[in-house]
Amino acid sequence: MPIATPEVYAEMLDRAKAGKFAYPAINVTSTQTLHAALRGFAEAESDGIVQISTGGAEFLGGQHNKDMVTGAVALAEFAHIVAAKYDINVALHTDHCPKDKLDGYVRPLLDISAERVAKGLNPLFQSHMWDGSAETLADNLAIGEELLAKAAAAKIILEVEITPTGGEEDGVTHEINDELYTTVDDALRTAEALGLGEKGRYLLAASFGNVHGVYKPGNVVLRPELLKDLQEGVSAKYGKAAGSQPFDFVFHGGSGSTEQEIATALENGVVKMNLDTDTQYAFTRPIVDHVFRNYDGVLKVDGEVGNKKVYDPRSWGKSAEAGMAKRVTEACANLRSTGTKLK
Repeated sequence: MPIATPEVYAEMLDRAKAGKFAYPAINVTSTQTLHAALRGFAEAESDGIVQISTGGAEFLGGQHNKDMVTGAVALAEFAHIVAAKYDINVALHTDHCPKDKLDGYVRPLLDISAERVAKGLNPLFQSHMWDGSAETLADNLAIGEELLAKAAAAKIILEVEITPTGGEEDGVTHEINDELYTTVDDALRTAEALGLGEKGRYLLAASFGNVHGVYKPGNVVLRPELLKDLQEGVSAKYGKAAGSQPFDFVFHGGSGSTEQEIATALENGVVKMNLDTDTQYAFTRPIVDHVFRNYDGVLKVDGEVGNKKVYDPRSWGKSAEAGMAKRVTEACANLRSTGTKLK
């Protein structure tokens, strides 16, 4: 199947919300990690989301000039070709983009998709993220309004992060403190500025103690039940039926979360959960194992010639892909998306 059309992506999100499951959103930095993500989704019989951060796009652009747009476009074009060989639907997304990188990343990519749509084609990416969590909420939402209008015109869904996620992600850093919890007032201001779908569809990354990266139990206090308060507060203000969920939430900083924390988040409207730290490790761990077990073959030790069969990148690359794909299938199971692919 091809990369999801705007209509298919909307249906994917609607089905996830109605079915109380979410799609793993897997960060990729190469064609090989892309294949690992696609393979994991296919083996789980789950549709999914593949995403590229600003740092990932810079890496994909090559170290000669480190152009983010070139890197993101190149992998997206590659994905449009190879994803057709996997029996699933996949949406392409760009991850965290702060204010100082909008002009070098999200805005040019929106323009590229707008040009494609004007020619009768589908957008190159299905969604983009604006991370204004380092700005005041007023400035964050003002930029969000501008980007949402451009995204809607290009048949793209916008993701917005309205309050900080702790830890560090591609140079955006937030302390772990009480600011990591979105309030009902924050949610109301978001609905007032961005609407509830009439101005364009958006995904909302609200904060409930989330932290990027790896953390030990007890260092972070997740409160996914907070998402229910946000849904109910906005529903009450806008006259929605009791139990309705006006927001499509995104779970950031999900590595290391407990099954119960994930389950509570799903019940309260999470439709997308980002995964990067765990899949990075799952990709790298088999490579390390390969090197340790084949030390004398990978390296030309003491004037020897080594063993081409074990330093050939394909020899360890296949194991790395398999390791990451396995972690993606586990994520699908944890998020209840296994076996839910669109027929």
